[in-house]
Amino acid sequence: MFHHAMATPSNPQAHDQAEDAAKLDDFRITGRFEIATLLQQLVQQRALVTIATPEGACYTTNVWEVEPDKGVMRFSADRLDPQLQRVLDAGDAVAVAYLDSIKIQFDVEGLVQVHAGQTAATTLNCVLPDELFRFQRRTSFRVRPLLNSPPVASFRHPAIAEMRLELRVLDVSIGGIALFIPENVPVVEPGTQIGQVSVELDAETRFNATLRVAHASSMLDNSKGMRIGCELENLNGEALRSLQRYIDQTQKRRRLMALDDA
Repeated sequence: MFHHAMATPSNPQAHDQAEDAAKLDDFRITGRFEIATLLQQLVQQRALVTIATPEGACYTTNVWEVEPDKGVMRFSADRLDPQLQRVLDAGDAVAVAYLDSIKIQFDVEGLVQVHAGQTAATTLNCVLPDELFRFQRRTSFRVRPLLNSPPVASFRHPAIAEMRLELRVLDVSIGGIALFIPENVPVVEPGTQIGQVSVELDAETRFNATLRVAHASSMLDNSKGMRIGCELENLNGEALRSLQRYIDQTQKRRRLMALDDA
């Protein structure tokens, strides 16, 4: 854990660091009960957690168990994954996960690997964090497409150029889109940028965009696949107007459907 010196007029860098720390105080959580509650939600939602190091190593896993009484939490892992050892060899690591519109971030300390018999399955044990940060992601209205016209996003898999994907759109906002990846398709890792994506929401709403994968998680309805949340980038003015019109119209149609069912 690093401790910053008090800021002085002759030390502008320390002053900037102190200001940054003060800004983070609004998002810092130190209560043991609240920390345990948020971590338990990661377990219940089977949210993907990315453990990253300053050297660039990155391992994606799930929180398997949280034991507040023992001050321990455990991640699932596969000891045959080459990225795992790089994370274990690093001195520092940070974990990032998402609970819907909430970003959870905390330092990973005391990370050790615990083998489970002769299989490749293993757990990663670490100390329950003394603090974590809870960030509210940018809010924007999201709509789920109507079932009679399922929209799709088409692109080449960023890791397998010969694999052309046509993924179902789960929901969309003016700044982001969630896609469904079937279980037989390799998951696109968080942080990946995907270029030349063709999005077709309905007959009148088609545009091209760049996607940046923000997070991935298991489907809560037990569908055989994953949900990936992506940020929409490089939209031109026409595409933005078209997307906003689609969101407005879908919202209105859902209101009318709700009135008809009342």
